[in-house]
Amino acid sequence: MKKFNFRKVLDGLTASSPVGSSGGGSGSGAGGGSVHPGGTAGAAGTPREEIQETLTSDYFQICKTVRHGFPYLPTALAFDPVQKILAIGTRTGAIRILGRPGVDCYCQHESGAAVLQLQFLINEGALVSACADDALHLWNLRQKRPAVLHSLKFNRERITYCHLPFQSKWLYVGTERGNTHIVNIESFILSGYVIMWNKAIELSTKTHPGPVVHLSDSPRDEGKLLIGYENGTIVFWDLRSKRADLRAYYDEAIHSVAWHHEGKQFMCSHSDGSLTLWNLKSPNRPFQTTIPHGKVQRDGKKPESCKPILKVEYKTCKNSEPFVIFSGGLSYDKPCRRPSLTIMHGKAITVLEMDHPIVDFLTLCETPYPNEFQEPYAVVVLLEKDLIVVDLTQSNFPIFENPYPIDIHESPVTCTEYFADCPPDLIPVLYSVGAKHKKQGYSNKEWPISGGAWNLGAQTYPEIIITGHADGSVKFWDASAITLQMLYKLKTSKVFEKQKVGEGKATAEIVEEDPFAIQMMYWCPESRIFCVAGVSAYVIVYKFSKHEVNTEIASLEVRLQCEVEDIITPEPETNPPFPDASSQLPSLKSLSGSTNTVACEGTMKDSIPCLSVKARPVRMPPGYQADLVIQLVWVDGEPPQQITSLAVNSAYGLVAFGNCSGLAVVDFMQKTVLLSMGTLDLYGSSDPYQRQPRSPRKSRQFAADNFCMRGLSNFYPDLTKRIRTSYQSLTELSDSPVSLELERCKSPTSENRENSFSRSRSSSVSSIDRDSKEAITALYFMESFARKNDSAVSSCLWVGTGLGMVIILSLNLPASDDLRQSEPVVVSPSGTVLTLKGAVLTFACLDCMGTLTHRPYEVWRDPHSADDGDKTRKRKLVMHSPSSSQDMGDHQFAVICSEKQAKVFSLPSQTCLYVHNITETSFLLRADVVTLCNSVCLACFCANGHIMTLSLPSLRPLLDINYLPVTDMRIARTFCFTNEGQALYLSSPTEIQRLTYSQEMCDNLQDMLGDLFTPVETPEAQNRGFLKGLFGGSGQAFDREELFGEATAGKASRSLAQHIPGSGGIEGVRGAAGGVIGDLTRARIALDERGQKLGELDERTASMMASAEAFSKHAHEVMLKYKDKKWYQF
Repeated sequence: MKKFNFRKVLDGLTASSPVGSSGGGSGSGAGGGSVHPGGTAGAAGTPREEIQETLTSDYFQICKTVRHGFPYLPTALAFDPVQKILAIGTRTGAIRILGRPGVDCYCQHESGAAVLQLQFLINEGALVSACADDALHLWNLRQKRPAVLHSLKFNRERITYCHLPFQSKWLYVGTERGNTHIVNIESFILSGYVIMWNKAIELSTKTHPGPVVHLSDSPRDEGKLLIGYENGTIVFWDLRSKRADLRAYYDEAIHSVAWHHEGKQFMCSHSDGSLTLWNLKSPNRPFQTTIPHGKVQRDGKKPESCKPILKVEYKTCKNSEPFVIFSGGLSYDKPCRRPSLTIMHGKAITVLEMDHPIVDFLTLCETPYPNEFQEPYAVVVLLEKDLIVVDLTQSNFPIFENPYPIDIHESPVTCTEYFADCPPDLIPVLYSVGAKHKKQGYSNKEWPISGGAWNLGAQTYPEIIITGHADGSVKFWDASAITLQMLYKLKTSKVFEKQKVGEGKATAEIVEEDPFAIQMMYWCPESRIFCVAGVSAYVIVYKFSKHEVNTEIASLEVRLQCEVEDIITPEPETNPPFPDASSQLPSLKSLSGSTNTVACEGTMKDSIPCLSVKARPVRMPPGYQADLVIQLVWVDGEPPQQITSLAVNSAYGLVAFGNCSGLAVVDFMQKTVLLSMGTLDLYGSSDPYQRQPRSPRKSRQFAADNFCMRGLSNFYPDLTKRIRTSYQSLTELSDSPVSLELERCKSPTSENRENSFSRSRSSSVSSIDRDSKEAITALYFMESFARKNDSAVSSCLWVGTGLGMVIILSLNLPASDDLRQSEPVVVSPSGTVLTLKGAVLTFACLDCMGTLTHRPYEVWRDPHSADDGDKTRKRKLVMHSPSSSQDMGDHQFAVICSEKQAKVFSLPSQTCLYVHNITETSFLLRADVVTLCNSVCLACFCANGHIMTLSLPSLRPLLDINYLPVTDMRIARTFCFTNEGQALYLSSPTEIQRLTYSQEMCDNLQDMLGDLFTPVETPEAQNRGFLKGLFGGSGQAFDREELFGEATAGKASRSLAQHIPGSGGIEGVRGAAGGVIGDLTRARIALDERGQKLGELDERTASMMASAEAFSKHAHEVMLKYKDKKWYQF
């Protein structure tokens, strides 16, 4: 615990350098910053309390907690029918394992190679993955964080297909060369038994059969293996006699094969859209061939071919016709038809059209035994961007309601906010208004993927995640206890008129598509005020109500000038930048920029908003209801700049927002514009730079210069859409913004960027000569000391700019609540200007005891409550003003963080107490002041991937870990910190990754994660003898051991594959949950390892004994040979 006595600190500052020159940290990376006091002892002469900083570096540790959303770029699917858990592999080498809601595990192959195939060891708590780098991996699922036990890397052959029979320890592996290898699952060593392609096919065949596309053992006889080759060759291989029992040929390529459970027939799907049914007794030709979606020709010819049937499954039922389920196979003459899954049941054919291409599907059956009636009850369909489960037990095949949060990417996520430890009543309230919009028509059965176990854990505080999307929707999620469930969805586009096809370019030229995309969000959980800024330069203020209402939407238009210039306007304004109270009301009309302003010559647009707000009364359901829409308008033929900062305060009734052009402050209670002016005018006489007025630039090209106003699709070549906003340094609006933006996307820490930054900050006059835009990058409403000589706090708006300037504006609010609706609010400059290096990112206020001061807010009340007949009911405000407790002192600390440094100022003296140069070679993307363990700290995320925390108010570094290189601007756009050591970002266009920087949560994480494996009895097979049922094996299990074991088959070539021990042994189990399962896991793996070592020792001993015996035999033979010979006969 470290104590700081500010009296002593301030006394020691007289000899130090001024703030302006105190930034000389010599560090090269994120951790190279420096902490030192700055400023002079000046006005801060009042006695200071000792502040105890309780946070130390021991409180911090970084670890990933859980990943939510749909697995990005899925490639493979597997299901354990006994444990009832599902595994999905992806192109990036990730595996997601899903069970009951709350059981959701993410693991990643170190190689990052795409997952080709997944195979569960059914009811064994293990999973085999085959990857595109020709490696097999065995994952241990008997621990909460799965780990690799063994890996086997093939060197000379490429893996194409794997098959693991139920209750077998021998894995069949087919390769691109057409060979089939066999791997022992327990030791992960290749058997010497190999089925070579040239032995499998007939000797007379002149061509190679192609890669192995299918392997499966016969349901009747596990000693027979069916091998399907790509060119249409099928071989039924007898494992015991090592020869082909039969061979079948078809003139179309094979994609998949499926057995009838009796083992007498099998079905193949082909590249011409046909299904062939084969009988083992007559393999010369299929006894049935159908093209399900082919048109029947009139002259009796074969139906015309269709698209390939990529996979078929043939499942039998005891009391009904079998199910034949396949993907693909549609007719070529319907090019626009969506991807489909076809279900053939008897004579009925049902085609289920999907929204996205089908990656894979699996039929879920009642039994894990392949030789019994399968009794299918559901089909899991893995799509490129969705997971669907179809109920087969009902004739209309309804889908199950998906309990997982896999629709995060329903529309691409453009921004996120995260709130931990929010008011507990919010989650049930949001759920109650969201539940009314639930879809109907789902299956009434329970979700079939119900494996694993999950409990609430020790962490019980409420958490809410908000995601903003490209289509203008906003989703509120319950994120408590590392789960995720959608509570409520808000569609912000409903306040605007739908654009007709012909009118699209007339008004919304600033974005080619997604004109309603959410760019920024601001939420006050206590007052339930919610505000969004859209990409088309508008702000919507929402209020929460439990009652439906039918009302018109209030709207305002705001005109923000783009540059400092002496433009000749139709009616030049002579009012000063900040009018006094007497001239405030007349100026409101001119500031609001009503639509009857005369447009300039020709077709030049002026004072026109980008979108049209609905003019008629609108029905608003319970939930968030639009209270006010504020739109920026075109100015002299140029579109409005996108909004870069946003803040709302319910106690003041004000919303403020800024962009590259300036700042606007709006009173949403009186629906009036209080302030609308360029950034440079905000300084008044306090402008630290000498800027010259400029004339407007002539014939400026929108396409070249307004890069930040382009459609979202230009930013994102992939699913997600990028928006340029405040996380980027908006100081760099050079003459070629496109190249600068691209350069910054590629290399955030590049030398060019640093040069441009230092130029914009140190030689700011040249920067202003290039372009006068100084963006508003941060806004903060607070009860604070606006001026040096203030004796009490007052209502303020803190404004941070892209040049590192901080301007404090005073807010003069009506004295009483009765006058708030009628008296004007006056915004005036305080004259206070503070400076930092780099664009300002965030503000916070601490009281004199070092405790975070909460922003003032109005306690929520329903604006449409039935009992609110009289409008005189007073607002209940919580101001959190330190003046109410005189013993707390008469000063506070302002924490300001820019993309380069953090500073702590003492107010009202405005003395800079502490400076920390966070980074010299990079820049911050996100900074938040958060609470942790009843204390407060500053959390920062840097573009070079470092996550840092600093103590407050002393700015001591507590944590600095190189966690995540910013490989994608999506990460930068969505990263956010919140209280209690939590953070999140979008790790892919479809997934949210949550992490913690709290040591306590890292320690407790094991208790919060779900168990993937739970002890379940394997169901008994039908018609089995007592002994077979007891020991769970089959008659051929011993045969496999005898056939494939080293004693019979010998060893495989060492150069063929390399065995790599995994990290999932005893070391991996140390992180497993305590209790019986964890102990059993440890014991099992220890026994496995011990057994493996004993086995190796046994083999060595046997080898030595055989060698000794051979030597003894040879010695005896030599002795007999020469026993009767004389010495001269040798």
